[in-house]
Amino acid sequence: MEQRLYYWLHRLYMVVLKIAAKVLPISKPTLFIGKDSLKQLCHSVSIMGISKVLVVTDEGIVKLGFVKRLVFEFERAGVHCEVYSGVLPDPTYDQVDSGLSLYHKHQCKGVVAIGGGSPIDCAKLIAACATNKKPVRKLVGLLRVWKAPAPTFVLPTTSGTGSEVTVAAVVSDPKTHKKTPVMDPKLVPIAAALDPSLMLALPAHITAQTGMDALTHAVEAYISGNACAETDRYALAAITLIDENLEKAVNFGQNATARQNMALASYYAGLAFTKASLGYVHAIAHTLGAKYGTPHGLANAVVLPHVLEFSKVEAKERLAELATSLELTNPLVSDSIKAQAFIDYVRGLQQKLGLPDSFDNIIHEHISELAKQSLYEARWNYPVPRYMQQQECEALLLALSTSK
Repeated sequence: MEQRLYYWLHRLYMVVLKIAAKVLPISKPTLFIGKDSLKQLCHSVSIMGISKVLVVTDEGIVKLGFVKRLVFEFERAGVHCEVYSGVLPDPTYDQVDSGLSLYHKHQCKGVVAIGGGSPIDCAKLIAACATNKKPVRKLVGLLRVWKAPAPTFVLPTTSGTGSEVTVAAVVSDPKTHKKTPVMDPKLVPIAAALDPSLMLALPAHITAQTGMDALTHAVEAYISGNACAETDRYALAAITLIDENLEKAVNFGQNATARQNMALASYYAGLAFTKASLGYVHAIAHTLGAKYGTPHGLANAVVLPHVLEFSKVEAKERLAELATSLELTNPLVSDSIKAQAFIDYVRGLQQKLGLPDSFDNIIHEHISELAKQSLYEARWNYPVPRYMQQQECEALLLALSTSK
């Protein structure tokens, strides 16, 4: 009886979230796309009267020469730069604080992120803390960014996170190592440049993992209880682009067209899940990332088919529509067959990209707590098609382990 009451409370809360997603105004960044988009973004910043920016990135991007190129274009446009390159995977409060100190010390007027999801999320939070005059832990949660952040601009170097368009930024508590999201429409950057030349050097395995991250965003948004006509359009566009371009981008990394299309797919998937939200794949992936340092895209890739199998009956019509959109089956077969065909497609893509189908580092003694944390994240955040119990989540995590 208690579980049934809880179930209906959860469903009612998700309806409220769906209404809120429709009512709350969520802006989209001005988008520059193509080989000259980096220059276009720099010019755009300069004509806004922003004289000095903090460039937020990581050492890997610096070594590739991308930061030097960006600073050169900014200086040529009359915008001075200070560089903070201390971002690590899964950035912490400390890294936000370090970047914020540089921002204030050099009296910057805007923040520019170049890199993957970690630098972009860190940059968003530096910008938010700069104007709200609060430590980042005070901004964790929903709608706690009271003042508009400092002007924020992003140049993604991966095609997966969708951070350039989302209302969220994830940062880790350095003491507990738990990932803590900050969610507010004010976090959406002013502009983003999808420049394929910044992605040509991305290694094949990172391309595969981040591409599966984008696919997960689109699929979870499509089967979400909060999906609507607008998010469906973005999700379907993203899935189609991924189907047509991800393998090319992995196998032929210098293919600029495939890189640009994957960047656009990530952008569309970000637009989709910003309103429709996510699901158990992300809840479990976040937990594995926090506990074991599992790369987020890799975790999503491995977990996705397992969660789709779990949700197959309740989400069969939506999964069938995805199978139809990719022409995976005879259109006359049942929705159940189509749904299974889409799940099999995801598994097949996983194999083609050389990604594993399980993890060898999940410790069995941790499974109960991992399940508890995953369900806690999902409980009041994700409008999933099928509600998951503790034992079911534990069974799924056991299935993910190579040492069952």
